[in-house]
Amino acid sequence: MNDTIRSILKEHGRLAVDVGAIADDADLYQAGMTSHASVNLMLALEGAFDVEFPDRMLRRRVFESISSIRAAIEELTGGA
Repeated sequence: MNDTIRSILKEHGRLAVDVGAIADDADLYQAGMTSHASVNLMLALEGAFDVEFPDRMLRRRVFESISSIRAAIEELTGGA
């Protein structure tokens, strides 16, 4: 799952650094992701994983790291 998240992040995150060099728990906003890019990332994740992020998950902390994104997707998919 992390590889898929990284691939989507590379395409939509508009990061100032190489996605491959980012630790799973690194702050993506500190790496250059803007709030606009996080919306694009969220939409791409929804399409790739066939999920919809509920309002309660539309928080900066959910999208601030690869680990937090993975945890949210696992919650939405039942760990699948």
